[in-house]
Amino acid sequence: MKPRLYLETSIVSYLAAMPSRDLVVAAHQQITHEWWAERRCQYELFVSTLVIQEMSMGDQNAAQRRLSLVEAIPVLTINDEVILLGEQLQKHAMLPTKADADALHIALAAFHRIDFLLTWNCRHIANGKTRRAIDEALKTQGMVSPIIVTPEELPEEN
Repeated sequence: MKPRLYLETSIVSYLAAMPSRDLVVAAHQQITHEWWAERRCQYELFVSTLVIQEMSMGDQNAAQRRLSLVEAIPVLTINDEVILLGEQLQKHAMLPTKADADALHIALAAFHRIDFLLTWNCRHIANGKTRRAIDEALKTQGMVSPIIVTPEELPEEN
């Protein structure tokens, strides 16, 4: 059985974006493209209605490129339990109000028992301080935290 992996919006955005002139962003884009081409088949991929909503915003041509990348990937839904869990995670991890969607991505992955949450959002999701607080908050709810990683941190499956 393949590990289950939730694609947060930043991953798909990096895949669909034009090459960046910013060296760090360009490196992240390249790493993401390599992971997508060579290793995504090692995982059972998921997105959510939130990812679809976020990818649909902005320039319509760019939105269509993003959406076309995930059209065959199963979509996880948001329910009242996920919303409540997201609010609890946001409070416990002391995320700013503007990070409510970030907390909801984590809640979706945890609620649906996803093994990995793949993201380039290192400000509110993939950083040590946030990860620890998320793990603690989910443990108090009797849930297991998804392993939150960037593509370069994701273990290679055999």
